[in-house]
Amino acid sequence: MKQKNILKLTAATFAVIGAGTILFNAAAETVMAANAGKAEAVATSYPVPGNPKTMPTDSAATEESSKKANYHVSMDRLNTGTPTDVDLTMEEAAESGAAHLKNVFGLDLENAFVYMIYNPGTETFPRAFWSGDVLFEEAQTPESTRWTFMVDAVTGELFNIGYSRHLDANPSLDFDAALEKNYGIYAELAKKKVEECGLIDGPIDSVEYNCQGYAGNDPDITVNVIGINGEIVNVCFSRYDQTFLGLITDTSGRISESALNQILDQVFGEVEYAECH
Repeated sequence: MKQKNILKLTAATFAVIGAGTILFNAAAETVMAANAGKAEAVATSYPVPGNPKTMPTDSAATEESSKKANYHVSMDRLNTGTPTDVDLTMEEAAESGAAHLKNVFGLDLENAFVYMIYNPGTETFPRAFWSGDVLFEEAQTPESTRWTFMVDAVTGELFNIGYSRHLDANPSLDFDAALEKNYGIYAELAKKKVEECGLIDGPIDSVEYNCQGYAGNDPDITVNVIGINGEIVNVCFSRYDQTFLGLITDTSGRISESALNQILDQVFGEVEYAECH
């Protein structure tokens, strides 16, 4: 039994390491959890110590934005969660997501289709959240151009936001070793995006290379924008044409890191126990 527990926790650890810093599809965490049966209620403390700038706090501006945008909101067919009395309603969460999409992408949701999923928290992300899949066509297909977001289920604070597309081209998806040291163009783009959207308190201290990957046929690169107070925002761009593809907020990164540390503590605790008995 101890060995099975160790293997289970180790597998979860690898899942966090592999996806924690490059996850920009807000629905992915929810879909994986639903399909794997990992969704679980997790005790959460509020208020959230996050950046108010990553939340749609200007109610007047949010209300004005919602008046201008007429979009269709419905529960995603993959949804299995049920929000509690303290959670935002589906419509409220969609409105929060719309405000974040406007702030980060400048996206107007007029005539868009917004498909929502509620999740009470997962092993690798122990915080209740709403995620949205936004398209300008009713059918959801893997090839559809889409924008995604993931927000705190209670406060509407932004966790991550993203954009995905299918290129009418066939760029190389191979790892570009030169970009590890020569990523200046992406560093400047990332700094500009974080500053424009007000995602970090205070000045930016540095930008560091994170990783490379791809989604579909779109190769990407992720960099870490680091503030003088230690905040970190992961920002992703296409290596094909430098298009901004999404970001993960500091709050989201801290939640994932805390979950990883707890999993590692359990893993090594189980190993130590097994070795002593």
